[in-house]
Amino acid sequence: MFGRIKNLDARNSWLRQTLAAIPAGSTILDVGAGECPNKKDCSHLSYKAQDIAQYDGAGNKHGLHTGEFDFHQLDFVCDLYDIPEDELFDCVMCTEVLEHVVDPVRAIQKLTRMVKPGGTLIITAPFCSWTHFAPYHYATGFSEYFYNKHIESEGFEIVTMEANGGYFDLMDQEMGRIGSVRRRYSGIPLDPLSFVCLWAARMSIRLLAAMDGPRNQRKSSELATFGWHVKAVRRAA
Repeated sequence: MFGRIKNLDARNSWLRQTLAAIPAGSTILDVGAGECPNKKDCSHLSYKAQDIAQYDGAGNKHGLHTGEFDFHQLDFVCDLYDIPEDELFDCVMCTEVLEHVVDPVRAIQKLTRMVKPGGTLIITAPFCSWTHFAPYHYATGFSEYFYNKHIESEGFEIVTMEANGGYFDLMDQEMGRIGSVRRRYSGIPLDPLSFVCLWAARMSIRLLAAMDGPRNQRKSSELATFGWHVKAVRRAA
């Protein structure tokens, strides 16, 4: 597995708070839900989940993989673009999925059509991601301007656009990955001196991150971030 890294914890915390604010009994569709990791935070909601269910945990063995994948909790097994539209939902959620769809703009158009007037759309996706779940990895990420352009043009108002850390947080994580990447692709572990130098550099990077403002308001997020947390509301007809 990928391991617990700061961007995952921050994203999960934001999702828990955002989902908790949705009124009890509301309907929610989790699009591209996979193993349904967010279902536990939807116990007060009428929850349904969809996924194309093609990824098996091994993929083509290139990049990052999970090893196993379990789709048994899904309500709809189909392509995102083929989800039936005979039911609209109070909330549609799509987390860490857009980089795995062949046409993300068309995906946004589909997601927005399934939200009731006055309902909520929740999206997270990477701003910058390395190859994962290959061969089902079609985009490295999306900027805040992508969401502003394509969500608002579908009749939604974006009420939250929150950065998941900034440039220094991203550098901190990737410096921590250098040893495992070197070992994987060269078979050679880091020598002790390199390890110590990286550790010292990483501590300096963390200090710079702390000086960059609160995590969800890092000034350097305009340059780079793990991803954007987006909540939008469909305007009433």
